[in-house]
Amino acid sequence: MKIALIGYGKMGQAIEEIAVAKGHEIVLKISIDNTADFTTEAVQQADVAIEFTSPHSAFENVQKCLEAGVPVICGSTGWLDKWDEIKSICQQQNGTLLYASNFSIGVNLFFELNTYLAKLMANHPEYDVLLEEIHHTQKRDAPSGTAITLAEQVLHHIASKKQWVNEPATNKEQLSIVSERIDPAPGTHKIKYTSPIDDIEIIHTAHNRKGFAGGAVLAAEFIIGKKGIFTMKEVLNLA
Repeated sequence: MKIALIGYGKMGQAIEEIAVAKGHEIVLKISIDNTADFTTEAVQQADVAIEFTSPHSAFENVQKCLEAGVPVICGSTGWLDKWDEIKSICQQQNGTLLYASNFSIGVNLFFELNTYLAKLMANHPEYDVLLEEIHHTQKRDAPSGTAITLAEQVLHHIASKKQWVNEPATNKEQLSIVSERIDPAPGTHKIKYTSPIDDIEIIHTAHNRKGFAGGAVLAAEFIIGKKGIFTMKEVLNLA
């Protein structure tokens, strides 16, 4: 499989290491220093593009890959206000797109656990719930995309919570997400249910970037030969 890496920071380099070890070839590496090399012709050398950049460039990067006819994996967060637009572009191009707020296999299993726990807690209003997330100081968005996914899952099942806020909650209808930026911290996410008599909490802690990078390569392998819009649920047979 020939891969274009759109974003060659620490995550891109971790993806390269795993992809090459699995016998894949990196045919294009785009970083902030060589954006002029990100042309339609260059990306069309690849069987799939893996995009990990920033909230400010992700939409345009994904759009360029789709318009070039190249399947694209996107792990950039903080840009989903344009999600409906990118879905429409993908469908118009008969393209292939897989987005995940987190590619770690462990985190995606954690998503399933969070959903199940929220369903269980829905009938126990004596428990309040909050989210905490910790990342390294270079993390550009807060809360993290993973924390937002977790929060949306909770909101879907806990009827008393109407919206998430990235600050201490001021009323019972708010779900608080507390974000901390500390080095070194690849990523920790905690969901805590608290009552007057006890607490219940689930935690996922990443030790390094290998889980994210390995999941991204697995996703790239999955979408080859497919058309449409996918998530890690399909990759991991969780759908």
